Amino acid sequence: MRVLLVDDETEFVSTLAERLSMRNIDADWVGSGEEALKRMADHVYDLAVLDVKMPHIGGIELMRRMRARRPEMKFIFMTGHGSEQDFQAGASEAGAEYYLAKPVHIEDLMRKMTEVLGAGASRP
Repeated sequence: MRVLLVDDETEFVSTLAERLSMRNIDADWVGSGEEALKRMADHVYDLAVLDVKMPHIGGIELMRRMRARRPEMKFIFMTGHGSEQDFQAGASEAGAEYYLAKPVHIEDLMRKMTEVLGAGASRP
């Protein structure tokens, strides 16, 4: 499994990538949507974990752009703003189904990653 983490809180996202790597997950991280799109030019990811609110390109828009390049890619969203209901209301039309509230606990992220990648196998 290869994962790309995208969050403008670089200390947070670098630590999260390190913790995933310690669990034998191939995890890269970047601090912006622009960097994520550049990284996709040279790497193939199974899953992207995106912050919802980032400068320039937010998580929902980033997902749309990444899906245009790699339709099979799966996504998990993280946010420290609002509730899950707020997130679902704004993201459902974009096809964003997977959500974690910050602070993200590594065990919760691992469970969600397994769920997302497992669910992807049964989806059309």
